[in-house]
Amino acid sequence: MPKTSARKAARTDPDVLQSVDAFRRILRALRLHARNAEMADGLSSSQAFVLAMIAANPGASVNEIAESTMTDRSSAAAVLDRLVERHQVIREQSPLDRRRAEFVITARGRRALSRAPTPPTIALVNGIRALAPSNRRALARSLTALTRTMGISHERAGMLFDETDGNGKGRTSGARVKVRRK
Repeated sequence: MPKTSARKAARTDPDVLQSVDAFRRILRALRLHARNAEMADGLSSSQAFVLAMIAANPGASVNEIAESTMTDRSSAAAVLDRLVERHQVIREQSPLDRRRAEFVITARGRRALSRAPTPPTIALVNGIRALAPSNRRALARSLTALTRTMGISHERAGMLFDETDGNGKGRTSGARVKVRRK
């Protein structure tokens, strides 16, 4: 569709206008949440989200943290590495299974989390959960269809506002932190 046709369609189709306006409001609110979190203690929104998940589930593994943050293992691991480097999380070897690394929030991490506003992903999840089940299903189907029509359904989702590329590169050095032995 030529640019002029796209502009005209967006102006004349009230569903397109309403959808774009809703996306703008959602993205603006999430960006403001993210910026406020970063200003609170230099935490990125993904770091604040992971800290909140660890605080709620001390001793969680990378896979458990990835599951609780609704993302993949590599995204969770990259954020965890940054939190360990900042001394906000400790990575320890499990006393029950020496192959398992567990993560525990430190006092420094708790202080940072207490100063940070609600992470944007939690705000988004809470908003979606507040919808009626039929609206949640419709939203999930519609957004999934939108990603397909935009040609982005195959891309890694990652965490909101996380600038890493999935290999731990971007905002982080990508360096792995050794597991602290008990």
